[in-house]
Amino acid sequence: MSVLQTLQERSNNACELCTSTQDLNQYTIPPSLNENVANDVLACKTCLDQINGDTEMNPNHWRCLNDSMWSEHVAVQIMAWRMLQRLRNEGWPKDLLDMMYLDDDAMALARATGEDKDESEKIIHRDINGVILENGDNVVLVKDLKVKGSSMVAKQGTAVRNIRLDRDNEKYIEGKVGPTLTVIITEFVKKL
Repeated sequence: MSVLQTLQERSNNACELCTSTQDLNQYTIPPSLNENVANDVLACKTCLDQINGDTEMNPNHWRCLNDSMWSEHVAVQIMAWRMLQRLRNEGWPKDLLDMMYLDDDAMALARATGEDKDESEKIIHRDINGVILENGDNVVLVKDLKVKGSSMVAKQGTAVRNIRLDRDNEKYIEGKVGPTLTVIITEFVKKL
């Protein structure tokens, strides 16, 4: 059974955040690199558009988190925590956050994208042209780079897909160059 089919079964074909049954898609929570049931949620287009920043946040839509934050699935709990953090200035999300409990591993993953930090505290990753990079972006190398620990040289123009940002250093990103997961310095990439 595929990850998507497992998610559909576990959620009864409903968004795991708001329970909508329309336009459902699989979403891998950043900074996870691989799709699997532990790192993915089934979410509707309305939720995904707001999660990805494609549409403006609608605080009333997210009142559904009052129920989904109690999900037995850690990935759903993490997404509920992240969305409540984004909305914490609304007032009511603060009360829900005070009630939530995540174990240490889940909390580390939840904080990986910096949702709980103010804008001034967030680390911003930029490519060679100053364009802001996000988890999941695709970039291209702007010069030949030797891959440490191997004899491989990643050639200029090589695409690196589905990057992950280093949460401690704005100069580092991770991505697969060929079969090898490697750390790349942001000044050597350009966003596609």
